[in-house]
Amino acid sequence: MISNANNRKKVFVAMSGGVDSSVVAGMMKEQGHEVVGVTMCFSINHPESKKPSCCGVDGIQDAQRAAQILDIPHYVLDFAKDIDQHIIEDFTNEYLSGRTPNPCVRCNQHLKFGSLYAKVKSLGADYLATGHYGRIEYNEAAEQFELKKAKDLKKDQSYFLYSMRKETLPSVLFPLGNLTKPEVRALARKYKLNTAEKPESQDICFVPDAGYKKFLEDRVGSRIFQPGDFMDQDGKVVGQHKGIAHYTIGQRDKLGIALGHPVYVYKINKETNTVHVGPESCLYSAGFYAGQFNPVSIPIPQEKMEVSARIRYNAPETAAYLTCLFPRGEPTRPAGRLCLPGGRVKVEFAAPQKSVTPGQSAVFYQGDVVLAGAIIDEPIPCLQKIGSYGH
Repeated sequence: MISNANNRKKVFVAMSGGVDSSVVAGMMKEQGHEVVGVTMCFSINHPESKKPSCCGVDGIQDAQRAAQILDIPHYVLDFAKDIDQHIIEDFTNEYLSGRTPNPCVRCNQHLKFGSLYAKVKSLGADYLATGHYGRIEYNEAAEQFELKKAKDLKKDQSYFLYSMRKETLPSVLFPLGNLTKPEVRALARKYKLNTAEKPESQDICFVPDAGYKKFLEDRVGSRIFQPGDFMDQDGKVVGQHKGIAHYTIGQRDKLGIALGHPVYVYKINKETNTVHVGPESCLYSAGFYAGQFNPVSIPIPQEKMEVSARIRYNAPETAAYLTCLFPRGEPTRPAGRLCLPGGRVKVEFAAPQKSVTPGQSAVFYQGDVVLAGAIIDEPIPCLQKIGSYGH
């Protein structure tokens, strides 16, 4: 939060048209700051959708109306090229590669705290404020800002925020970080906002009600329907799949094969166009390798580090050990040295974990502090001994 409420600052608020961001604008005005509302327009709208969206015309209109009620200026900025290049193209390619992407992470990284952050700073903003449920606090002992979990753990969005660049933390505000959702709704009523009773928006704004498979079909056509083999853990072909984009790690339902016992997708191989299925035991991994490592709240670790790891948004944290993979033969690991290209790391679980999914984000915590995060590339099979993986 802004350290001195009496020090008037210019705060741009990212307004999606939802209750959370509208309340943030109201809070900033109530604190006496010069507030400007901005809404990212992606030129995406699904007229047939019954779900509220932060990207469509309805979202823009709701944001404009909230700004009028609060008597603050409001601008719409077109980021259609950005979302297509950084979000939708990656989303499409990941699914076609047999991976399961997390577009909300990339949206925060490239759009909200990338393109939008740069734009408002160029317009003279002291701060960019958003309606995310997270906290940014200054650690005096470490002399650095840290990203932390929200007070309301049921609404905590820190998992999706780890990809923020650490240099942006001092100029970003999460005013809802210490509030619960009912408290936010109460503030919306206090400010007489049009969004006070508005339901939550859908998770993936550019995917219509028909789902991601229909979205991919419309975007890439027949490439989503490249059939191939289902293969069991012994290498035996046990059926034909409809295209690897239709499947994800841990999937059991809608496989279209009957083997007389339950089987789960435990590996997807783009190169051979095969989907590997097996018993539940095949889903467990000793750890994983990951890329695009981002140490948002800490310097790059020089040694193996004990962390709590979350491998999916709705997964519990689990004890693990994180090691940055530096180039072979490097005599020293100078502080701040980048990892291998792509920020490659190795994570070893204290106990095997289920359904480690390439493409998903792994986020690393210590207590309520978000240390870092990365994109899972490949699981480490339990068949091999943890700790035997060299680099």
